[in-house]
Amino acid sequence: MCVRPDSASGRLPRPGVPHPAGCREPRTRRPYDPDVPEFRITHRTPLPVDEAWRRVTDWQRHAAQVPFTRTTVLTDGPNREGTRFVARTGIGPIGFDDPMEVTLWEPPAPAARCRLTKTGKALTGWAEIEVQPAVRGTGSYVVWHEDLRIVRLPRFMDQLTARAGHLVFGYALRRILK
Repeated sequence: MCVRPDSASGRLPRPGVPHPAGCREPRTRRPYDPDVPEFRITHRTPLPVDEAWRRVTDWQRHAAQVPFTRTTVLTDGPNREGTRFVARTGIGPIGFDDPMEVTLWEPPAPAARCRLTKTGKALTGWAEIEVQPAVRGTGSYVVWHEDLRIVRLPRFMDQLTARAGHLVFGYALRRILK
């Protein structure tokens, strides 16, 4: 989906509305797995693109905003394609690991984008984080788009998973950008 706001209204396009010229086509779901729960969060921040990008790609900062979660970066910095980290969520010995790898890294020029691929046994899917300059005024738009599956969870729970993800990551994203 195009994340650039409509130049006349300053708002992001609604789902199902044709994309303006120059926007890339929306991603399609994998044909073999059409019901994977997806969610998208868009947040406007007064932060410039560089600072918003720095904050949303600080993996330790993410864990500080999600209860009972800590992040361990497994590769040396700086962030790039191939960076790997694990978010561990739980209390004591009860919990799960969410290992991820950065599989796309496009730092600000002027927009920025990265893609995280979940490589674990409990959670699968991917997340894309995009940061784009605001069309009018200062600041930027941050878009978090995630395709998330909890392994062994029945398909009828997919929409609940997507709603819960939207709430948790929306809360975390707002705090990360404060």
